[in-house]
Amino acid sequence: MAAQDRAVATMPRLDDHIRIARPDHWVKNVFMLPGAAVAMALSGRADAGTIGMVAAALVALCLIASANYTINEYLDARFDRHHPLKQSRPGAQGRLQARWVLLQYFVLAAAGLGIAQLLGAPFALTAAALLAMGVAYNVPPVRTKDRAYLDVLSESINNPLRLLMGWFVVLPEALPPASLLMAYWMGGAFLMAMKRYSEFRRIGDPARAGLYRRSFRHYTEETLLLSSFFYALLASFLLGVFLVKYRIEYLLSLPLFAALFTWYLAIALRADSAAQAPEKLHREGRFMAFVGVLSVAVAVLTFLDLPVLHVLMEPWLIGIGR
Repeated sequence: MAAQDRAVATMPRLDDHIRIARPDHWVKNVFMLPGAAVAMALSGRADAGTIGMVAAALVALCLIASANYTINEYLDARFDRHHPLKQSRPGAQGRLQARWVLLQYFVLAAAGLGIAQLLGAPFALTAAALLAMGVAYNVPPVRTKDRAYLDVLSESINNPLRLLMGWFVVLPEALPPASLLMAYWMGGAFLMAMKRYSEFRRIGDPARAGLYRRSFRHYTEETLLLSSFFYALLASFLLGVFLVKYRIEYLLSLPLFAALFTWYLAIALRADSAAQAPEKLHREGRFMAFVGVLSVAVAVLTFLDLPVLHVLMEPWLIGIGR
């Protein structure tokens, strides 16, 4: 009977393994959809077959993301015990076993890459890169999440990878504009730096924060806030380059993008803000409504021609009387 009890105790709990796959974080994968939308707008490919491929791409992306979350949870277990909220996770509570975690990781990764293979080589290679970034971010000896600033940059590079997956599933024969990719990366870095800032403030003790996340040993509230401002400036500049270069009408959306960054900063500055868990950002109703307004504005400007703005793209010489 004792042996049977021990056997039962070592069996994995299904709910724990669902939790570490973090299906509630799949909402972040909407960052793939703008890549697909821009590719559809440029190529004119918006038929039912293309939409079906985008849906399949989203499934592959979610599976690969869950594979990365799975090893993240297991390898972060001893660090999460120092976080006031994450200490209740299955890994931090010691309820995970390496063999089951590895099995889950390989099943999710294989399923995601299997679907990716059906969607073309460019998409499959980008999906593999996303999986590799999860290893680099979480697994020693590289484990970029332990290195100040590199932790933010290596995690946020998943944003342009998501955009590329959306783009390649629609338009595999071409590359998206570099300015858009870089803007996506720096925009993601801004979001991630603000998440670090919110977490650092939430813990409230630099020594304990360093136990939870090693990169926090080299940060202060000030450096995190300044770095997020730096990323926001780069994202805004690069976004402006893309908007003006490819469609002058997009210039009218720049104030809305500026308001989006500012609003998110205001959210992150709150105590216990949603910036600590961006997957819960949908609870910020007014902010999400504004995101919807911004999306509609960009969609309208995609098809609305305003010749009066084209004069801004022409060089003019102003004669000065003598």
